[in-house]
Amino acid sequence: MKVLNGISIAVVVALVPQALLGELFKALLPVFPAGQSVIELVSLASSMLPVLIGILVAMQFKLTPIQTAATGIAAVCGSGVAMPDPAGGFHLQGTGLVINSGLTAAIAVGLLLLIGEKLGNYTILLLSTIVTLVAGGIGWVVTFPAVKVLTVWLGNLVNGATTLQPIVMGVVLAVLFAAMIVSPVSTVGIATAIFMEGIASGTANLGVVAAGFGLLVGGWKANGFATSLLHVLGSPKVQMANVLSRPVIFLPVLCTAAIVGAVGGATGISGTPISAGFGISGLVGPLAALNYEGWGWSAGNLAMVVVVFVALPLGLSILFNALFARIGWVRPEHYKLDFK
Repeated sequence: MKVLNGISIAVVVALVPQALLGELFKALLPVFPAGQSVIELVSLASSMLPVLIGILVAMQFKLTPIQTAATGIAAVCGSGVAMPDPAGGFHLQGTGLVINSGLTAAIAVGLLLLIGEKLGNYTILLLSTIVTLVAGGIGWVVTFPAVKVLTVWLGNLVNGATTLQPIVMGVVLAVLFAAMIVSPVSTVGIATAIFMEGIASGTANLGVVAAGFGLLVGGWKANGFATSLLHVLGSPKVQMANVLSRPVIFLPVLCTAAIVGAVGGATGISGTPISAGFGISGLVGPLAALNYEGWGWSAGNLAMVVVVFVALPLGLSILFNALFARIGWVRPEHYKLDFK
């Protein structure tokens, strides 16, 4: 759980800038060419994900500054984000393999805990070298090839199945991501790790949207206006404790997610590995859908995005919440949040 928590925080810190601004400035490039600098900056920030994974995983274990820095270096070595360039140096691209970054960071932490204080005064001289060669070497040479094959295969399986059966897989992915967004698992991390793309990404993202609107409607009377908006503009994860303690209150959300996912699959709502899992927060999902190949900012596409990302999930949330409340399975106080 400590490793997963570190990865989750790193994913948000490194990928949110690109998710919020990358798609927006891509759309603005024809009228604002200087926005290319913003795109490059946020893209560079996303490539820093592996080092952040290493550092934040190490912080979960309360390691020293030297140990933390060494874990960050090892995570980069195992991520594959920087590959040797035949012309010399390294070629930095993308975010690397999130799963292997976390795995390498875990190996580094285990090695550091094993070493402890045994190096004494030689710690500053030897520790980073040992961790880089052992943990980083295992991540680079041993685990990276296997994890890459696994993640690419899994991503191709999900993306391919969604292309063949967009409605069925739309339902499955939307329900799955709706459930994951109120669990300790990072939806953004999962989507990025297996390279979810196209309709698979778009429908998964709609599951997060359904969760946001469903929890907003369910707890409106108990939480008030501002707190309820947090589920949509922030993250539905704020309801994790309530949902895990009383799972039945999530049934209206799952019903909404299934229908919205089916509609998203039928209409071809798409996205990127980074946009999947963010929901409507920062307009990440809608912007990714509009900027996706084959779409565009036409009036028809704008209307479609508004309906699928806002009107449909909101309307269905009201309907299913009223239905389940009528039979006594959910009440506003079940969704009560207390931040004191």
